[in-house]
Amino acid sequence: MTLTVLFAAGDAAFAEYRAPLTQAFAQHDLKIDLVTEAAPEAVDYIIYSPASTLRDFTPYTRCKAVLNLWAGVEKIVGNPTLTQPLARMVDPALTRGMVEYVCGHVLRYHLGMDAHINATPGAWVQDEPPLAPERVVGILGLGELGRACASALAALGFAVEGWSSRPKSVQDVTCHHGADGFKTLLRRADILVTLLPHTPQTENILNAAAFAQMRTGTRIINPGRGALIEDEALLAALNTGQIAQATLDVFRVEPLPAEHPFWAHPNVTITPHIAATTRAKSASQVIAENITRVEAGAELLHKVDPARGY
Repeated sequence: MTLTVLFAAGDAAFAEYRAPLTQAFAQHDLKIDLVTEAAPEAVDYIIYSPASTLRDFTPYTRCKAVLNLWAGVEKIVGNPTLTQPLARMVDPALTRGMVEYVCGHVLRYHLGMDAHINATPGAWVQDEPPLAPERVVGILGLGELGRACASALAALGFAVEGWSSRPKSVQDVTCHHGADGFKTLLRRADILVTLLPHTPQTENILNAAAFAQMRTGTRIINPGRGALIEDEALLAALNTGQIAQATLDVFRVEPLPAEHPFWAHPNVTITPHIAATTRAKSASQVIAENITRVEAGAELLHKVDPARGY
């Protein structure tokens, strides 16, 4: 039987994904009619991103699953018309990209590279930074990406501590959970990495009260979600030195408006949402595997829990 798969992620993405998806479907022995338009009642699966104009899922009565191309699902999970199972993107290449970004910026802060790179002629300050085991790196969020980053940093020798809303266990990582655990991690981290999903519970989780509990001079790296941080509170904490530096890859509005004060702040590094991009070749394999599983009667991988929002 030939399955109809609707690619609802925009024309530019379709040009990028068409060949890798076709190849992945062939490797999984799937007979697929990959289309950008179809009668809703004929669609078996939807490959989706928020770049799509598709907002009403009600007519897609035959659809067995919606497969998100992005790791984040906050822009779709609350759609009341979405009654089909939703899978978030968990892609090994995306995970590796995030690990490399996080480790790179943690090492940059750990080694004090900004001061050395920007040193003026005649400046010859030979400081002695602590070694990795003496530096506490905190990870907010111990999902797929958080666990991978925590493990990689622990392998580099850092004292890694993580936090999640529910109890988690990660080898060589001190794990905290709940409200008390959140406060403990804030007090202990020298460098704090935010990898939480965006939900009503996590929005503005790093606010003025949270910054006040951190060690003076903490560095923050946010490749997770822009709404995790209250912008005005972060700017205030940077101005007092409570937070020494911040590297931000995600923002409430993207691209970040030219007039936003983050651009002008000397202690803020901005990157253009590049920490963990979905790569077409590897993501296509994930999608093909998921469709194969569902067709075989197995459980959908990376299924989103609408009640939790991820």
